[in-house]
Amino acid sequence: MIRKLAFVTFTGLGALVALPAVADTIVREVDVSVDMDALQNANAAAHWSGLADDLENAIVAALVGRTGEQGAKISVDIDEVELASTFQSAVGVADSRLSGDVGITHDSDNTKFDNYELTVTFEQAGPFFLPGTDLAAITTDSQEYYDAMIATFADHVVNKLD
Repeated sequence: MIRKLAFVTFTGLGALVALPAVADTIVREVDVSVDMDALQNANAAAHWSGLADDLENAIVAALVGRTGEQGAKISVDIDEVELASTFQSAVGVADSRLSGDVGITHDSDNTKFDNYELTVTFEQAGPFFLPGTDLAAITTDSQEYYDAMIATFADHVVNKLD
């Protein structure tokens, strides 16, 4: 069974927040899916159980001022095999990654279509750790790791919109 979140539709939010001066892509919907049944490791499945909700919320939070009733749809499908491999890796956190397929569609603007595979690494997550965090002590099952990887992935999705 694929765990697919209901999409988030933004109604009226764009009217409440002033739009940026540059022509940023406006987003009307974000949808993140993760097939939790594909994670054969129970510990990995338990650790990443909230990933779809958390990643969707992180993307939406990074879109402040860029939402509206009309706009693009962002769809993310997380790579469950990579997710399990990262969690189970004996190599260590430094080589860990979060991967997924990202699709951007738009009902009326043909220039707003994109589809790509996004992989973010532990190294890229560095700026998203709290100042003073001992990165040598971070493990793939720590909350700090989880939060930083989600923030990094969301940041890359939003920055690639334009």
